[in-house]
Amino acid sequence: MSRRVVITRAVLEATLSLLRSGLPGVDIVTNPHERNLSRDELLAMVGERCDGLLCTLADPLDAQTIAKFPAKLKVIATYAVGTNNIDLKVAKARGIIVANTPDVLTNASAEIAVGLMLACARRFIEGDRTTRAGEFTGWAPLMLLGRDLYGATVGIVGAGRIGQRVAKTLARGFDCRVLYTARSAKPEFERECGARRVELEPLLRESDFVSLHCPLTPETRHLIDAKRIALMKQTAYLINTARGPVVDEEALIDALEKRAIAGAGFDVYENEPRFSPRLAGLDNVVLLPHIGSATISTREAMGQLCAQAIVDALNGRTPINVIQI
Repeated sequence: MSRRVVITRAVLEATLSLLRSGLPGVDIVTNPHERNLSRDELLAMVGERCDGLLCTLADPLDAQTIAKFPAKLKVIATYAVGTNNIDLKVAKARGIIVANTPDVLTNASAEIAVGLMLACARRFIEGDRTTRAGEFTGWAPLMLLGRDLYGATVGIVGAGRIGQRVAKTLARGFDCRVLYTARSAKPEFERECGARRVELEPLLRESDFVSLHCPLTPETRHLIDAKRIALMKQTAYLINTARGPVVDEEALIDALEKRAIAGAGFDVYENEPRFSPRLAGLDNVVLLPHIGSATISTREAMGQLCAQAIVDALNGRTPINVIQI
């Protein structure tokens, strides 16, 4: 009997080609909808015969869901770095290998973080709307005044691969002063861009831009709450390209409405894909639809890692990107 692989969102053809070449005769079933699957739809697709599952961060693979997967499911490859949507302990107990896509989305994700900083501080979205509405009547000294990214102090919350790439880009390209938080000091990173490790509270007080890059864990859920937002400068911007629940979204909206901080840039949301309608009415936010890794080359690389992990696992090999639980 041929192997059966379920894919929860449409992927690039290169991903499918690798599955077909590595698993001759494979039966590939892909979500036909242009939306995420509900839990019941996901379970129906997986059915009673599934050898490999290629999922996304939008698929809630909690203990209850994994418990309903067929016993022959051997591998879950997630089209993401973060695994907060997967109950890793339950997967391990079921003997399911879990693999992710590390390293390959670092540059693309860093670009989005820097782009959001520029879009917020230089008021790109407001300028675009003004021009499209026919309200641009000529250059004026006071029109759409923003703030400088050059020479600013940037606080990196979570100096992993992406956080470090953002910091290096800003230090080298924009002469920014870099502060960062991390569980341990990173001497090489500090030498490369003059970064200084500090606690979260002073980072929030001193930074002109606060950029979040920490994983979502029980400890980081609502890490940025009302109390910590209140520590930020009134002229500061908060950028979240990590995971939505790292920020207490309602507390942040309160601060934005009161102009307690200058603005914010989002690529992720606390209850994604839903977000508070209050956000849409604010002119001091930039809202993106979780496109941090959305470049052709990055998505190709992510798909290749996922497909190769499934091929390796179903051929009795350990994937290079297996998550050690």
